[in-house]
Amino acid sequence: MTARKEEVGPSGLASALVASGALTSDWLPTFKAVPRDMFVPARIWPGIAAGTRQNALVDRDTDPDGWLTAVYSDIPLTTQWDDGKHTGDDVGRVPTSSNSQPRMVFGMLGDLDARKPHKAMEIGAGTGWNAALMSFRLGSENVVSIEYDPEVAKGAISNLRDAGLSPLVIVGDGRLGYAEGAPYDRVIATCSIGEVPYAWVEQTVAGGIIVAPWGTGYGGEAIARLVVGEDGTASGHFTRSSAFMRLRQQRADRAQHDAYLKGREWPANGVKSTTTLSPADIDGWVEQFAISLRVPGTFWSVERDDDGSYVVWFYSDDTQSWASIDYEPGASEYLVVQSGPRRLWDETEAAYRWWEEQGSPDFDRFGLTVDSNGDHAWLDTSDNLIQL
Repeated sequence: MTARKEEVGPSGLASALVASGALTSDWLPTFKAVPRDMFVPARIWPGIAAGTRQNALVDRDTDPDGWLTAVYSDIPLTTQWDDGKHTGDDVGRVPTSSNSQPRMVFGMLGDLDARKPHKAMEIGAGTGWNAALMSFRLGSENVVSIEYDPEVAKGAISNLRDAGLSPLVIVGDGRLGYAEGAPYDRVIATCSIGEVPYAWVEQTVAGGIIVAPWGTGYGGEAIARLVVGEDGTASGHFTRSSAFMRLRQQRADRAQHDAYLKGREWPANGVKSTTTLSPADIDGWVEQFAISLRVPGTFWSVERDDDGSYVVWFYSDDTQSWASIDYEPGASEYLVVQSGPRRLWDETEAAYRWWEEQGSPDFDRFGLTVDSNGDHAWLDTSDNLIQL
């Protein structure tokens, strides 16, 4: 087992992370001192580094080598499904807790720039690995981690204790932060959000940094790195793409497809047209992110056929509007059907064309400002707000 661990263990993962630029020399001692395997349960569903799909269950008790290989691979590991309601060996419906992809973990910690004597608050303890890394670097007394799920928090506390670390782990609503421990120099969220809770800004010192995965829920998500100002705002650019599980209190409660068509036969009173813009062109993560900023209050889904064709459905949150576009391989025009007060495909195509006109910006040209009135996205500079 020793030889096997050396082959696929911390040194191999460290080399890969250093080569990628995610793990810098100042974080390397922390990585070595806080092994990932101490923060991964026996039963895991390994993910895919370039996406959100999960592979089959790997159980340490029956496949120790497979488990160790997964743990020391640069992939996310799902550790809970369906808020703990799912207990079988198959994948559940929705992954709800995980040990995050190491490249993302250390990339975000690099964005956070936490160092002694900083005090840090984390939203989402998960398995405790991120809190452990910060505790080793800053001292346990300077780290607070908030976890909504009591069972997940219990596991994180046990893992941290076994590692000889003792940050304060609070079971509570992460949106509220933890005022008793404020002010903080650094705040990091390990769950995605669609709105930055203003309590996080209020509990962070001027000049402090907030790092959080942010996205509207439409599709496309990125890491926001915000610096808190003297005026009570927080502002900064996005740094990279991301794909995190949603903060539980900000999960969308979306209507089903039938709520839009309302039992009507196709095309369900929809207006037909065609477009030359392929739905494949708007499928990229940054394209979705850009579109989401210009087409608020919407989401989409896909129905795929075995021959490579598919239909993309767009929906408004209020269930009043929908649109569809049919993709056929090799086609140059695509059928569009739209219904309701909003013409969702027209809005989507206009948003995509706007993104092209701006030079097809990547995530790092976008930014976010947060004040007491909410979140405000911008392009290049904070005074260039993205108009909806």
